[in-house]
Amino acid sequence: MFFLYLLSIVSFVIQAVFITLAIAAGLFYLAELVEEYTVTAKYIISWTIIATAAIHIGLIIFEDIPLYFNALGLFQQLLHGLLLRDFPVVRVISLPFITGVASLILHHYLAFKYFGEVYYGFSEVLAYFTLCLWVVPFALFVSLSANDNVLPTTGERTKPRASAYDDNVVTDYLSRKSKKYSLLSFFSFAKESILPQRNKKAF
Repeated sequence: MFFLYLLSIVSFVIQAVFITLAIAAGLFYLAELVEEYTVTAKYIISWTIIATAAIHIGLIIFEDIPLYFNALGLFQQLLHGLLLRDFPVVRVISLPFITGVASLILHHYLAFKYFGEVYYGFSEVLAYFTLCLWVVPFALFVSLSANDNVLPTTGERTKPRASAYDDNVVTDYLSRKSKKYSLLSFFSFAKESILPQRNKKAF
C-alpha cells in the first residue's frame, strides 16, 4: 500500500513535467505563428472578443449569474477591443491596458467568491473561467511577441539624437531594440540554453 502511494507521487511528478513541457512547446509554437502572421492573429483575436461578448450576453439571458459579472465581462471586452486598435503594438503603460489588468484581477476575485458560495459543477466553473476570463487575455499575452518585428515610424522617436543617422529611422530603431524582451525571445533563450544543440558533421 505504501509502495503504491510512492509510485503515485512519482507518476504525478512525471505527468506534471510532461504537461509543463507540452504547454511550453505549444506557447512557443503559437508565439512563432503570431509573430509571422500578425494580420491573421488580429483577425482571430477580434472574433474571439466578439464571441466572448456574445457568451456574456447569453449568460445574461439564460443563466442566473449576477448581472455585474457579465457587465464587467463586457467592459473587459471593450478594453480588449481598444488594445487591439494598435495591434501588434501593446503599450503596457496605456490606460486601457492598466484598466484591463485591474478589471481582470477584480473579475477573478468576484468569480472565485461567487462560485465558492454558489454550487456549480466543476465543468461549468471551468467553462466560465476558460471562455469568459482566460481566452482573450491569453491570446493577447501570446501576441506580445509580435511587437518585436513591428516596423518603426517617425512618431516613435522621443529624443533628437545628434548623429549622422538622425534621419535613418530604421537604424535608430534597431539600435534601440538590440535587446528584445518577449514571450518568443524568452522561449528561444530557454531552448538555446537548456536543450542540447546538435552539431552537423561536415564531410
